[in-house]
Formats: sequence, structure tokens, C-alpha cells
Amino acid sequence: RASMVPPSGFIPDSEVKVELESGKIFLHGPTKSGHPLLLIDGSKHFPSKDQLVFKKFVVHLLDKAIASGIKGKEVGDEKSVGLVDLQNVTLKNIDVRGMITAFQFLQSYYPERLLKCYVLNMPPFFVTIWRFLCRFIDKATKDKIVIVTDGEEQRKFEEEIGLDALPEDYGGRAKLTSLQDVLLPKAAPGMLTANSNV
Repeated sequence: RASMVPPSGFIPDSEVKVELESGKIFLHGPTKSGHPLLLIDGSKHFPSKDQLVFKKFVVHLLDKAIASGIKGKEVGDEKSVGLVDLQNVTLKNIDVRGMITAFQFLQSYYPERLLKCYVLNMPPFFVTIWRFLCRFIDKATKDKIVIVTDGEEQRKFEEEIGLDALPEDYGGRAKLTSLQDVLLPKAAPGMLTANSNV
């Protein structure tokens, strides 16, 4: 991670422009528990042609999610909630290499930064892919992932996120906000740089 992040402490939008323009990542919050909500639209993701740019993008989105949750002076334990929507995902969207990279970065450079991750609308064909991916996900991370499959899990998911943070498309009251449209406090990048846990 350190080799990709400039002295400013934050990878600028310009370095991951191609990934941002796909419109697949949204940042909301706070959730009912007070954490940022990072929403990923799987149907808008396609395997990257440039793995370095994709890795920078993973760092960029995780850093921004964490920074958006900073309240005052960072203490190093800010967490985020993830929401991965697989509605309308086809084989063209499947990027096993990218998913493994994302989980490896999350586990290696952002340990304990994930509070919980909800997976919605998982298509039947993705179950086999998910089982394969689980080989690369440690138990601590796996325990935080909830695959929403029935009405009760859906109700609990909505309750835990809260209607104010949940976008309208998911039954909430929030408007979808693209990652690049979220403005961070000026001090946030510096706080991330100063924190050795990131």
C-alpha cells in the first residue's frame, strides 16, 4: 500500500479515473451504528485491464470510506459497513482476480476496518464462485459477511443499516451518492497517513 500512496496521504481521483467513471461505488452514511456505508454495484464492474490501477482503486475507496467516518481526531479504529449488490450480474462482470485482490488488501492493510458486509441478490451461478473465494478469506473477515437470502435477513439488514443511510433503491430514504462526489474533511488524508494501522 505504501508504495502506491503519494506523500499527500491519499490517492487522487485522477489516478483511478477509469474505475470511478464506471459508477459502481457509492458512499453513504452514517448507518444506524454511526459508520460509513460503502455500496458496490457488481453489475457495473468489469475486470480491469490495468491491475496496478485497480489496486490503487481498492486503496482509494477503502481510504475514502474510512476517512469519511473520522470524527474529530482519528483514533485508528474507524470501521465501515459494506453492501455488495449482485443484482443483474452476469459472467461478464465476474472478476475473481479482482475480488481476491480486494479481500487481500482488506485483510492485510485494513484489518478490523470492516464492521460488516452484506451481499444482496446473489445469483445461483455465483455460489460456486463464492465457495472458491472463501479459500482466500480469513475466518475473521468471513464471519462479518452476511449473504441476505430471505425476508428475515432482509428485515434485519434494513434495521441495522437504517433508512436514513439506505438508498431509495433499497427501501431507504437516501439518494445514491457516487464515491467521487463525497467530500472529505481537509485533515482526513493526513490522519490516514499518520495512522500506522492503514
